[in-house]
Amino acid sequence: MGMNVSSGGGGSEPEVMVDINTTPLIDVMLVLLIMLIITIPIQMHAVKMNLPVGNPPPPAVQPEVVQIDIDFDGTMTWNGTPVPDQATLERKFAQVAAEPDQAEIHLRPNRLAPYKDVAEVMAAAQREGATKIGLIGNEQYMQ
Repeated sequence: MGMNVSSGGGGSEPEVMVDINTTPLIDVMLVLLIMLIITIPIQMHAVKMNLPVGNPPPPAVQPEVVQIDIDFDGTMTWNGTPVPDQATLERKFAQVAAEPDQAEIHLRPNRLAPYKDVAEVMAAAQREGATKIGLIGNEQYMQ
């Protein structure tokens, strides 16, 4: 809070301060803001799920594992056998997808393999209906 002092002569009265004191207005605003925050109900976003209880039983038969390797130059191998072209790869994915118990597909790209080649393999698997696919060997990307 300031005081306005006149620089005039000795006998005159000091000038009237015309500035408004905003401190009470700010106090009232803060109190209203706190009341608003307290009265707003907290919205709870919850998704109800029926989760299984206990440990699931182990599978009766271990699924077959197919390993696809992608080399730095884009060459692909299916369980160690070279895959010559995209059509052959898609036929193999269609065979895997047609089985009642699909094989697990482990996709292991080389660190220097172009992303385009990896994306094409994953897109081909999705188009043919192979659903059990996963990337392995991600530890080679850690530095």
